[in-house]
Amino acid sequence: MKDDADVIVVGAGLAGLVATYELTRAGRRVLVVDQENEANLGGQAFWSLGGLFLVNSPEQRRMGINDSYELALADWLGSAGFDRDREDHWPRQWAHAYVDFAAGEKRAYLHGLGLRVMPTVGWAERGGGTATGHGNSVPRFHLTWGTGPEVVRVFREPVLAAAARGLVTFKYGHQVDGLVVEDGAAVGVRGTVLATSSHGRGVAAEREAAGEFELRGQAVVVTSGGIGGNHELVRKNWPVDRLGPAPRAMITGVPAYVDGRMLEITEGAGGSIVNRDRMWHYTEGIKNWDPVWPDHAIRIIPGPSSLWLDATGRRLPAPLFPGHDTLATMRHILSTGHDHSWFVLTRSIVEKEFALSGSEQNPDVTGKDLKLVLSRVKKGAPGPVQAFLDHGEDFVVRPTLRELVDGMNAISPGPALDFADVEREVLAHDRNVGNAYSKDLQLMAVRNARAYLPDKITRVAAPHRFLDPAHGPLIAVRLHLLTRKTLGGLETTLDSQVVRPDGEVFDGLYAAGEVAGFGGGGMHGYNALEGTFLGGCIFSGRAAGRALARSLG
Repeated sequence: MKDDADVIVVGAGLAGLVATYELTRAGRRVLVVDQENEANLGGQAFWSLGGLFLVNSPEQRRMGINDSYELALADWLGSAGFDRDREDHWPRQWAHAYVDFAAGEKRAYLHGLGLRVMPTVGWAERGGGTATGHGNSVPRFHLTWGTGPEVVRVFREPVLAAAARGLVTFKYGHQVDGLVVEDGAAVGVRGTVLATSSHGRGVAAEREAAGEFELRGQAVVVTSGGIGGNHELVRKNWPVDRLGPAPRAMITGVPAYVDGRMLEITEGAGGSIVNRDRMWHYTEGIKNWDPVWPDHAIRIIPGPSSLWLDATGRRLPAPLFPGHDTLATMRHILSTGHDHSWFVLTRSIVEKEFALSGSEQNPDVTGKDLKLVLSRVKKGAPGPVQAFLDHGEDFVVRPTLRELVDGMNAISPGPALDFADVEREVLAHDRNVGNAYSKDLQLMAVRNARAYLPDKITRVAAPHRFLDPAHGPLIAVRLHLLTRKTLGGLETTLDSQVVRPDGEVFDGLYAAGEVAGFGGGGMHGYNALEGTFLGGCIFSGRAAGRALARSLG
């Protein structure tokens, strides 16, 4: 039978677009199959903030940051904590290869496609307080000028141009239900044609069957994403031994189509899944007052100054400060027996330190509006943050601490907060602000952050007393756990070829992006250093496309 295409790519997200781009550069014919409609081209990456992990970049050097491949690799391996001989075989190799890419040709590769980054570099996931453990030793978070939509655009446009030349065919509304395997090799996909839908990007849609399909090619690349939109799968794979019982309540940081279907389908066809208990969810989730998908969550990307209280009003222990160690903080929060926690802060802090995840929450950078970006340094909260202060159900704004605690109790889903407990934590903080030094490790972290000039100017408020009316009113934010990334997945070689459980490669079958743990079945190990998810999609999608472009007859 004549092939429908050289390669079938399952999933029209970022990894799928990158693989398709690389294949079409070599003149290969590609069928891109996706269960969603055309409005969702680019997938979850479209909604991202567009952060990219780069090492020893020109932007870093201009900021006076001394970074290197050796330092970044030490940070990566310290964070990953690889400890499984069998399951971490390929992830270890992917980790080394990816850090080499981030310190080498990654920036030039993207720059050549037209991607640009902001001149300042952010310091995300600052770690657990040791030089050898988890966290970024230096700022490495490079924000794309144009955020997630721009990352998608630089691959979407050449792919659409290839489609105009007849090299790419999109099959939207095609839900893959199985892989076609003959003589041990993947040669196609089969599934259900869904009724035409006009729903907008990210909106959950009914999946009404309208027919069946079978498509064939010389190889199949699975780029279908993770499990973050499927709470049932998240709970099934939850690492109880490391994080404690799965939360009873979670909100969702990804669209509903991030459902994990292709993981089970590929495993059923003979592919190996490893490290399925490794995942990356956030502790600073807030409910979106203007949601796109069910339980749509926004993550606060905080500066380091807010007091973080558990559900009972006790301050989280050092070094569990905002922006430092995500999974350690999650483990502690769940150990309290509750699923929520609180930020307590001032107006001065929210105006300077609160950023929100998501391209739609950053219209200035997403829209490449320099004038609007520069307005961030002015007094006042950014527009999207102010909208949550005005409309968000998780926000409490009050002039006095007693009124603030009363407001927190009015929306608390758990135990009532005792005013005396909260007051004790706030007063203890305020007593330590009067000097340029302190025994309070969080205040040390704040001053360390302000030693980095971009943070001092744009990201970290000067230490001050919370009960000083000049910095008021007081603000509290109820924080939820929100689902986001799958760190384990389909086991793959460095060419993104899927591996079988016996360690042999699966002929004709490749995987890239989140479905493959961003490479190898989990190149992040147990933790992520941020700015690494988009880069993992790009790196693994590129590896799949280039390997197939070389090997196909």
